[in-house]
Amino acid sequence: MKDKLEQLFYFGLGTALMAKEKIEQAGESTRSCGEESDHRAREFFDQAVAKGGEERELVTGRIKELLKEIINELGLATRADIEALRAELAHLRQGQS
Repeated sequence: MKDKLEQLFYFGLGTALMAKEKIEQAGESTRSCGEESDHRAREFFDQAVAKGGEERELVTGRIKELLKEIINELGLATRADIEALRAELAHLRQGQS
């Protein structure tokens, strides 16, 4: 489990650093082309926002996968497990009445 948490930490750190590098590169590129129109600047901004949204979905998906693996390794009860226990308990209570 420690390895999974460590992987999760390094994954998040690596993703943040990669994003930082890309933003810095984009900023330098935009500064060097200072004569671009507002339209091109808006287009760049929209593309950056869209790319950020895509990356967020990928990161969120990977984090969820890692958390599921960790929960499974720890043997923690899931929502489905708890709902099944509740249903069984309700059934047992009805049988006692």
